[in-house]
Formats: sequence, structure tokens, C-alpha cells
Amino acid sequence: MSSNDLDALLRVTSSTYRGDTPPDIAFGTYDGAVGRLVLAVTGKGVAACSFEAENNVFELVSRHVGSFIGPDARRLDPVRRELDAYFSGRLRAFTLPVDLALATPFARTVLQKTMAVPYGTTTTLEEIGQSIGRPRALRAIGNALSSNPVCVIVPCHRVVREDGALGDYAGGAVAKQHLLNVEQRAGAAPGR
Repeated sequence: MSSNDLDALLRVTSSTYRGDTPPDIAFGTYDGAVGRLVLAVTGKGVAACSFEAENNVFELVSRHVGSFIGPDARRLDPVRRELDAYFSGRLRAFTLPVDLALATPFARTVLQKTMAVPYGTTTTLEEIGQSIGRPRALRAIGNALSSNPVCVIVPCHRVVREDGALGDYAGGAVAKQHLLNVEQRAGAAPGR
């Protein structure tokens, strides 16, 4: 699906609202310090905050979550505000609910453990493996982290290699380092 096809589909979807009924899944983007993030918000929470191309996320959401998808500032703007606050160092913990509908059951387990990693700290694949009782499932854990549908909000960027190297990240090494730097700077600032 091309970007033009996606724009046309969103226009059709948003024009088929039933009166003032918003879409089941709010869909949009956020342009920030690490590039464009594609957002999807369901009635349960943020289902996507992804570095993937918009059309890929749209297809994934429509296939696994629902097909009544469109823009809805009422649900997207709170996500954008929290991302702004996070990137400026004013927010240490996201308060919005997360909907891990796009993750496999195993990935949900890994991502839930990742959400418990404190702001400004890091952990390793090995530590995540130990905490979920799967110490030898390092490749599967790495795959779960690399397919995180809710990047930044579910902080897979806080997982580094055992030797301290950054490791892989969906947004790339520069984005991962930037996220870690934001947290280090904010954590070192007086009064925070």
C-alpha cells in the first residue's frame, strides 16, 4: 500500500463516521526528536508508537485490531503531549494505558517486564530472561523487543547488551542513544 493509498483510505474511513462517532482506532503520526512515530490508539490504550512506515502499521492494525480506523485528535493529542513532555525531560513515566494487542503472548510478557525497567536505567536480555523464567530464550527475547509495537512508551531502548553495547533498536542506534541521553540528562538535572 502506497502513502497515497493510505491517505485515500483514511479519508474514506473518516468520511464514513456515523454522525459524531469517532473511529474505533485513532491513527496518526508524531514528528519528534527521533523522527516520525506512527501512532494507533484503541479504546484500551496506545497500540502503536512505531518507527515502521505508516502503511505497514495501518495494515497491521487493520488486520489484528480492527478496520474502523481514522484520525481522532481527542485520543491522539494526549499521546503527543506525553511524548513532547518525555523528549523535553519533563516526563519520567507515561501515564497512558498501553494496548499490546499487536504483540504475541510471549512478546507481551517480555514487554511487560520491560515496562518495569526504571527511567534512566538499563537492563540486559539476560536479566529480562531471568525475570521471566526463560534465561536461555535470549534470541526470542531479542525478537520480542525488536517487534515492540509501542516503542518509546514501552521502553525497549533501556535493554542493552550484557557488555554495555547499545544493541539493536527499531529506530536505529542514533535514536536509541538519544532516548538514553534524554533520560540521563533529565535524571541528572537538579530538582527532578
